[in-house]
Amino acid sequence: MNTQVTSGIKVSIETKFQDLYSDPAKMYYLFTYKIRIENTSDYDVQLLRRHWNIFDSVSESREVEGAGVVGQQPVLRPGEVYEYESACNLKSELGKMSGAYTFERLADGERFKVGIPEFRMVVPYRMN
Repeated sequence: MNTQVTSGIKVSIETKFQDLYSDPAKMYYLFTYKIRIENTSDYDVQLLRRHWNIFDSVSESREVEGAGVVGQQPVLRPGEVYEYESACNLKSELGKMSGAYTFERLADGERFKVGIPEFRMVVPYRMN
């Protein structure tokens, strides 16, 4: 599990290769990732946006940006946790992702970036 804390927001990520939904003959490798966001600060915060940098070892890097995560813009009170799962497809057996969330502190409207730690997506047999 990869973990990073920024401004009191702890982001942890686990990845999994989805063999059943992948098709190597068509250069299609599907990975899922589970993200756990914990508010360890003293403030109520809201996740507003996400920005991903996606690197695939055989194709161009790409960026994904948008409002919220999986259609949500969750509010986290101090000590609360929000978890979600999503997926990323690659054209190769090896890639990585990283990025940032934009949060807003509800008490004063201050916006701040929270780093998403880099994580690798590797087909298990490539790890030998």
